[in-house]
Amino acid sequence: MTADTKDLNALVAEASKVLDAAAEPFLQGHRADSAVAKKGDDFATKVDLAIERQVVDALVKNTGIEVHGEEFGGADLDSPWVWVLDPVDGTFNYAAGSPMAAILLGLLHDGDPVAGLTWLPFIGQRYTAVVGGPLLKNGAPQPRLQHTELTDSVIGIGTFNVESRGRFPGRYRLAVLESLSRVSSRLRMHGATGIDLAYVADGILGGAISFGDHVWDHAAGVALVRAAGGIVTNLAGEEWTPQSRSALAAAPGVHAQMLELLRAVGDPGTY
Repeated sequence: MTADTKDLNALVAEASKVLDAAAEPFLQGHRADSAVAKKGDDFATKVDLAIERQVVDALVKNTGIEVHGEEFGGADLDSPWVWVLDPVDGTFNYAAGSPMAAILLGLLHDGDPVAGLTWLPFIGQRYTAVVGGPLLKNGAPQPRLQHTELTDSVIGIGTFNVESRGRFPGRYRLAVLESLSRVSSRLRMHGATGIDLAYVADGILGGAISFGDHVWDHAAGVALVRAAGGIVTNLAGEEWTPQSRSALAAAPGVHAQMLELLRAVGDPGTY
């Protein structure tokens, strides 16, 4: 089987078995303590580390495709085929006992997300999709996303410290939040980027903004949203790639309206 003729559905079926096996230690490790300090105030739990090792070993054995994981790195993202894994999305939620945490697994082919899996073990939701759709929720096909208005939508947005600096300073993020609130009073901070993207794909959220730049937070969800008929770009409106430093995912209609709002807020560097 050559790289261009891989059976994506078969690969997702194998990956689903791997994530099902990982769901057990995920559930058992709820409220796990910090094991590894990371950049800023981020951290990894012992569960993150153990699940990544377990999933990587099983994926390589069962699919023959190498893995790039959040905790240990791995295969190059520019490999012809590579799995991209976040063993615990929403680590702070997970450690605090919140059910809003997930396992994220995306498959990149020459840098393009062609399949995505997002498991929410605490609430029994399993999302899968391959390029071309449909989005599957617990194995059942979901309706394709339709044109939606921002005023009628629930919107997910990333968490932030208003005094933080960086590419998207806290004051800029606050301005985005303020502008969004004038159009939609239904703003949500789930604290888990992958869940936000999966919920956009499922039509629960009309759109979501991620100020982050980690490919493992986005790869699975980008595949899900696109398969469901949604649109994913960076915050400047450029097509999302593994090198993107942000993400804007939304249903048709909402995406255009959110992008217009972001442009009106202005250049993040001026905040």
